[in-house]
Amino acid sequence: MNNTGVRDVDVVVTGAGQAGLAGAYHLRRTGFEPERDFVVLDHASRPGGAWQFRWPSLTYGKVHGMHALPGMELTHADPARPSSEVIAEYFDSYERTFDLRVRRPVDVHAVREGEGGRLLVETSDGAWSARALINATGTWARPFWPRYPGQETFHGRQLHTAQYPGPEEFTGQRVVVVGGGASGTQHLLEIAPYAAATTWVTRRPPVFREGPFDEEAGRAAVALVEERVRQGLAPRSVVSVTGLPLNDAIRQGIAEGVLDRQPMFDRITPDGVEWDGGRRVGADVILWATGFRAAIDHLAPLRLREPGGGIRLDGTRAVADRRIHLVGYGPSASTIGANRAGRAAVRDIRRLLAGEPLAA
Repeated sequence: MNNTGVRDVDVVVTGAGQAGLAGAYHLRRTGFEPERDFVVLDHASRPGGAWQFRWPSLTYGKVHGMHALPGMELTHADPARPSSEVIAEYFDSYERTFDLRVRRPVDVHAVREGEGGRLLVETSDGAWSARALINATGTWARPFWPRYPGQETFHGRQLHTAQYPGPEEFTGQRVVVVGGGASGTQHLLEIAPYAAATTWVTRRPPVFREGPFDEEAGRAAVALVEERVRQGLAPRSVVSVTGLPLNDAIRQGIAEGVLDRQPMFDRITPDGVEWDGGRRVGADVILWATGFRAAIDHLAPLRLREPGGGIRLDGTRAVADRRIHLVGYGPSASTIGANRAGRAAVRDIRRLLAGEPLAA
């Protein structure tokens, strides 16, 4: 700690979800000591990243593509248990096993230019001075709520996927689900047996993907997202370019008419939604399954955003500032992508701290 009360470390990791823990693991593995050389800050009050907030009906057996954190497998998990419990317990065990010493709850307010070429990280628990930052704040804290005419007049309930309580709460209600991603279809299939009626609306027609999603297809999808990030555009999710898997549950939902997609409505009325031309659907609830945006407002003082709305990256490194690495952002916003990004960020940071040039 220096004489201003600001604590000095080499690296600050913001966020302790999959990406942040992967980064912290690789720091630890390559000789960085927690609290002395790096610190991990997490805004949640307990381990689990965004997983701890998932709805109770999303059991571990329904989770697709959950890759273990580096160095420690997730074994013997009960597929019938809520994923929020299984993965939170796994993350907790991981933090303790590798002695990562996550500080929580800590809110990061701003990252700005500090003294002597260092970064100043201002938080609810004081300030840190760092030579590099691994930003792993994810998206869960920034649910995206579209705006539509008449929204404020709606007499029913509006909620976002981030607040989804499970299907039982919609018993006997008319529910409009907005969004063509995986969460929208999952919510619809769960809610339909309980609701009086459901209506599914999306801005674009959904794309259903048949056949296996193999490694080659995965790489191609990630490459499309990565290209947006390279151009400084706001990232889209990997799911947005892969389409929805046409599994048995989806096929049944289509056959039963639950997944009967309607075009986006034009306005919201006090008792439902309405399209130009006069079509109306009554609703008690509008559920916005409209995704999330990257939680990066705390980086605003560094002026990293491009005109396209995103932060231009080379790998995980911000092109505008070599000290800043974004993991779990854009192409690395998946569990396997987060693991790889954490390793790549630490490799690059080690070169930075050693005074080595950028990798070719």
